[in-house]
Amino acid sequence: MVRMVPVFVVALPCSALALTAACSDPTPPPRPQPGSQPAAEEAARLIEAAESELHELSTHNNRAAWVASTYITVDTQILAAAASAKLLGAQSELAKRAARFRDLDLPYDVRRRLDLLRTSLTLYAPADPARTQELATIASRLEAMYGAGKYCPAAGQCLDLQELSRIIAKSRDPEELKRAWVGWRTVSAPMRGDFTRLVALANEGARELGFKDTGDAWRSKYEMPRQALPREVDRLWEQVKPLYDALHCYVRGRLAAKYGEDVVPSARPIRADLLGDMWAQSWSNIDDLVAPEGAAPIYDLDAALRAKGLTPIEMVKTGERFFVSLGFDPLPATFWERSLFVKPADRDVVCHASAWNLDDEEDLRIKMCIEITADDFQTIHHELGHTFYQRAYNHLPWLYRDSPNPAFHEAIGDTIGLSVTSEYLQRIGLVDELPPPSSDLSLLLRDALNKVAFLPFAVLVDRWRWGVFSGDISPAEYNQAWWELRTRYQGVMPPVPRSEADFDPGAKFHVAASVPYLRYFFAHILQFQLHRALCEEAGYKGPLHRCTIHGSEQAGERLRRMLEMGRSRPWPEALEAVTGSRQMDAAAMLDYFAPLKGWLDQQNRGRTCGW
Repeated sequence: MVRMVPVFVVALPCSALALTAACSDPTPPPRPQPGSQPAAEEAARLIEAAESELHELSTHNNRAAWVASTYITVDTQILAAAASAKLLGAQSELAKRAARFRDLDLPYDVRRRLDLLRTSLTLYAPADPARTQELATIASRLEAMYGAGKYCPAAGQCLDLQELSRIIAKSRDPEELKRAWVGWRTVSAPMRGDFTRLVALANEGARELGFKDTGDAWRSKYEMPRQALPREVDRLWEQVKPLYDALHCYVRGRLAAKYGEDVVPSARPIRADLLGDMWAQSWSNIDDLVAPEGAAPIYDLDAALRAKGLTPIEMVKTGERFFVSLGFDPLPATFWERSLFVKPADRDVVCHASAWNLDDEEDLRIKMCIEITADDFQTIHHELGHTFYQRAYNHLPWLYRDSPNPAFHEAIGDTIGLSVTSEYLQRIGLVDELPPPSSDLSLLLRDALNKVAFLPFAVLVDRWRWGVFSGDISPAEYNQAWWELRTRYQGVMPPVPRSEADFDPGAKFHVAASVPYLRYFFAHILQFQLHRALCEEAGYKGPLHRCTIHGSEQAGERLRRMLEMGRSRPWPEALEAVTGSRQMDAAAMLDYFAPLKGWLDQQNRGRTCGW
C-alpha cells in the first residue's frame, strides 16, 4: 500500500496556523461574490499559500510518522501525534476557508485544487483543540497497538503477526490453525473502546465540513454523485461474483477432501483459518491443497529465490530493473540508504508493507520486513509501483501529487504484478524453462487464489465501516455485523464462536490504522483493464495471463503519461489515457480467468455450491 498522508484531519485553533494573520479574527470574512475577479484572485492566493504551508507541515509529519512506524515506543507515538495534529489542524482550517468559494465560478485549476483541499482528507475532528489532540493520540495508539501486537500463550512464549501468519500459511493442523487465528485476535479486542471514540470524533469533524459522516467523506474521493458509488460497487461485484462463487465451491470441496466434512461441511461457509491467510483474503498459501490433480508441474518461485541466494535488497533491485526496462529512471541513492527492508532484531516496527514519499519530492522509501518468498517478491513489485508513481507526479502542484482516486495508486502496483509472469522470470534468470501451455490452469488457479479470492473481502471492509460511521451498525453490534458481512460476501466463518467481547475488525491493519479499503476492490478491477491495454501497446498477441510488459518502452511511455497526470484531472480521463475507456469494467478480469472459470464449472459438477 502507499502511505497516504494526511491519514486524518483535525482542527487546531487559529493560533497554530502560520498562514495568515486574518486567522486570528474570530469573525469570518465576508463571502466572496460569485463571478467577481477579486474573489477568483483571492481563491488562487489561498491555494498557493495553503500548498506551501501544507507541503512543509506534511514533510515534518511524514518524518515523525516514519520514525513512529520503524521505532515503536511511547515517545515516538507522542511525537507523531503532535506532528499530525499540527499538520492536520491546518488542513481542517483551510478546508473550511476553501468552502467559502464553493459556489463561485472559478478557473478549472483553482476550482479543482479547492475541491481537493476539502475532499482529500481521511479522518476529520471537531475544532475543539482538546478533541483534536484526543483524535491524534487515539489514531497513533491504535496503529501502535497493531504494530507491537503479540500473542503470548505462555510466559516467555510470544508470537507476533509474522510468526502467527507463518503458522496460518504453512500448518495443516486444524487445531494449530485455530489457536493462531484466535491468538492474533486477542491483540485487537482491546482496541474497541478507542475505535468507538475515534468514530464519534471523526464523524463530528466530517459533519462540520458538510459531509453526512466519515463514510460519506471517504466516498466523495471518487468524484461520483452520493448514491452512485455504492451502485458502482454492486455492479462490479455482480460481474465477478459468479467467478468467485465457482472458486469458493471448488476450494471448499478440496478442503473437505483434506480435512473431512466434519471440519469443512458442504453447503456451509468455510472456516476462515483454513484458507492460508490471517484474514482469509488471499488463499494462495493453500495452493498445494487445491492444485489441479495431474496437471503439468509449474515453477516454485520460493525455491528459485532461495536457490539464487537473493537477499532482500537484491529482490528490490530486481523490481527496480523492471521499471527501468520500461524507460523509467533508476531510484535515487537515498531510497536505498533510508528504506526499511528487513525487520530489525532489536525493536518493534510496523511490518505492513508501504511506500512513502516523505517530502513529496525525492525522499522515496519503502517499509517492509522482506522474507525470501514469492509473496514478498510480488509485493516488492507492487510497492515499487507506488514509488515510481509518486516520483512521476512530483512536479505538479502539491494538491495534485496523488492518484486521481485512491484505487489508481493500488492498481498501478497490481498492474505491474500481473507482468511478473513465467516469461519475465525466465528473462531475469529465476526460471530455466517456460511452463508448457498445459500448466496454464495451475497458474491461473494460483492467481485466482490471490486475486479473485480477495474481491469480497475488499468490498466488505468498507461496507462495514460505512455502516459504523452512519450509525446503522452500533458499537454494541460491531462484531456481529462484521461476521454477517464476512459470511454474506466471502462465505467464511470463524473457527470458534465470537462475541461482542471481541473486536475482530481491528485485527486488520487498515481498520486499526484508519486506511480506507474500497480502493483495493476497484484496484483489482482496474489492474486487468490497465494490463490488457498495456499489453496491446507492447504488441503482445497471446493469452492475457501470459503477457509481461517487461522491456517495452512503448507500454512504459503510455503508462508514464497517466502517472504524470497525478490527480490534476478526474479519474475517468486518467483511465482513458491508458485504456481508451472512461468506465471501470471487470470484462478484462473475466477474460483473463475465462479458461479457469470453464474448468471450475466442470470440477463443481455434482457439488452443492453456495452457503
